Amino acid sequence: MALANSPTNAPTAPFTGATASGAFSTTPTSTDPYTYQVGFGNYFTSEALSGAIPIGQNTPQRCPYDLISEQLNGTPFISSRAYLLHAWFYRINPSSDHGSVREITTNPDLEAVFHPSDTNIRFMPECQEWEKFPLPSNDVEVDFVDGVKTIAGHGDPTAKEGLAVHMYLANRSMEKRAFCNHDGDMLILPQEGRLDIQTEFGKLMVSPGELVVIQAAMRFSVRLPDGVGRGYIQEVFGTHYELPELGPVGSNGMAQLRDFEIPVASFDVDQSEWTVVMKLAGKLFGYEQGHTPFDVVGWHGTYAPFKYKLERFINSGTVDRDQSDPSIYCVLTTRSKIQGVSTADFLAFTPKWQVARNTFRPPYYHRNVCTEVMGMVCGKWTLSSSLEPGGLTYEPSYLPHGESQEMWKEATTAELVSERVGEGNVVFMMQIPAHVGLTKYALNCKNRKTIQKNVWNNPSFLNHLNSLATSG
Repeated sequence: MALANSPTNAPTAPFTGATASGAFSTTPTSTDPYTYQVGFGNYFTSEALSGAIPIGQNTPQRCPYDLISEQLNGTPFISSRAYLLHAWFYRINPSSDHGSVREITTNPDLEAVFHPSDTNIRFMPECQEWEKFPLPSNDVEVDFVDGVKTIAGHGDPTAKEGLAVHMYLANRSMEKRAFCNHDGDMLILPQEGRLDIQTEFGKLMVSPGELVVIQAAMRFSVRLPDGVGRGYIQEVFGTHYELPELGPVGSNGMAQLRDFEIPVASFDVDQSEWTVVMKLAGKLFGYEQGHTPFDVVGWHGTYAPFKYKLERFINSGTVDRDQSDPSIYCVLTTRSKIQGVSTADFLAFTPKWQVARNTFRPPYYHRNVCTEVMGMVCGKWTLSSSLEPGGLTYEPSYLPHGESQEMWKEATTAELVSERVGEGNVVFMMQIPAHVGLTKYALNCKNRKTIQKNVWNNPSFLNHLNSLATSG
């Protein structure tokens, strides 16, 4: 099928489904057939057909191949250059070519507005745990959109402040259906089953142990090559993911810019009926259109989805004595409207060495201004909570937490040797500097566990005191 010549004399080319790559690109593997550009915060350019992107301007009178130029903004026009996020698409059909919008009620378990007055939300100063969230039964087909279940959150996307924490539980690929989130950016972390994600920018295959970020207003569709999909979502409102500052760490360590992978342009020629589902203020809406939303032949800009392999995180830590704060495990962070305070930090705990001398090595006893939500992709948890892959724990703001007395006794009497810990584990924490409410869905889940009382019986100090009194 030949494409029409453009007034810029771009060459005609047959549609082959091939994608073009940049100066450096990744190599496909047996579990991931796609190629990616690499980098974080770059200005990317990608064409599936040579010459699809006009040279020297964004909106010529006629684009090459008679494509449609269309811009997607992730930040307002007036934003400073350092924070400006946008992308230009060169597509077969404009996104505005669609039918009327209707409300969709297929998923009643979504929440986005977290106010204490909302009867679906409960703010409570008590730790919570959930065992592995069950996948849908075989007699019910649930795709990614209908399988998103909100667990917790704070704030309000209409005020562009706050976040939501979700699980997704699916057993069916999205067919002729795309999703577009108007509420915020979604960080998606598969726990079971790969996600084959088609976006307007190109395709990404995301496996357990990887994360993918799909920003607000980007349309995407999720297929399940392994038949099922379970995982975690952190959704932030009114802000975007960034790499944390390195400070005294210097140039290297933590998440490296070159390990982030961005899709290359890929397009379909498809004039069949599609449904685009949108999420706004936690409600679903949809419209039909007579063509695929994935018809972008070329794109360029700073606003693009990306994925990252958590195994590539470079751990830093204490090499002499005492403990470092968990911020050294921060992979991505997001700004809030309060200067110097994040909306959320996403931390990853991967295998590492423990070598500190004269140090209490388990997590220290703590009353944290941040709410801590933890999940596990794979491995075995060896500390006091019963976290398991596919489950969650929740420790609310300022509530005291720490290890059991048995763990304390073991840690304070053990011989301290260099040891490898967390082998085979991928664990994450969402550090959220706010009070976080739990949804009715989360509190009514059958897999929610009763927290056992942490009973301490520690006469050691009194024994020391009595010894001092006797010797005195």
